[in-house]
Amino acid sequence: MALRPVQVNIKAVDARAVGRFWAEALGWHAYSPGATTYVGPGGGLVWPHPTAVGIDVVPVPERKTTKNRVHLDLATTSAAHQAELIARLEALGATRADVGQGKVPWTVLADPEGNEFCVLEPREIYRDTRPIAAVVVDCADPRAMARFWDEALDWTLHEVSDDHASLRSAAGVGPYLEFLRTPDVKTVPDRVHLDLLPHPGDDKAAEVARLRALGATGLDIGQGDVPWTCLTDPEGHEFCVLAPTV
Repeated sequence: MALRPVQVNIKAVDARAVGRFWAEALGWHAYSPGATTYVGPGGGLVWPHPTAVGIDVVPVPERKTTKNRVHLDLATTSAAHQAELIARLEALGATRADVGQGKVPWTVLADPEGNEFCVLEPREIYRDTRPIAAVVVDCADPRAMARFWDEALDWTLHEVSDDHASLRSAAGVGPYLEFLRTPDVKTVPDRVHLDLLPHPGDDKAAEVARLRALGATGLDIGQGDVPWTCLTDPEGHEFCVLAPTV
């Protein structure tokens, strides 16, 4: 028993506009089958996607007030590609963001509602991830986060140190999930979080119980009677366990 990340959940006041931005940014397609806007590879809506971690943009009334503790890193293949991508993203409505990064080889941008993300310089490790290189989570203890998430997911642990930890699909496809040591602390609910899905035939209730035994905590954000379960990891990052597909 283990779970797989299937989408990054982003809250937005104008979910359709933010969904369109991310579809254009990634070269994917925005699908709006209901209240949310799902962004995934083109060719028709496939969910869960076998190789990609999609983006689900969810409408909320509250605007962003502080730096997100979860963000996306986008991959590039050359210096020219990095510059071209940054220019294209800015033309789509992205803006430069200062999160205290100083002089670094990557560029920090924000989407039209201020959600930070990075356009990385070319890195060999991300050469086969496609547009999203990594989902990055700020944390106090990457080693502890690695222990929890390695047990929670069916992904493979690649690196663990005091400052950084990373996991990736055992099939070696799609983005990495990375935990980055940062000095700031969590003060508000995450505006960006992961949604996890049991494999077909697995029991969601049993998976939730397993996560609680690993250190996850139940979370009530007023979601009411819904088919998914809201939890937090040992450092308080929210995530959801969705109902399994058949």
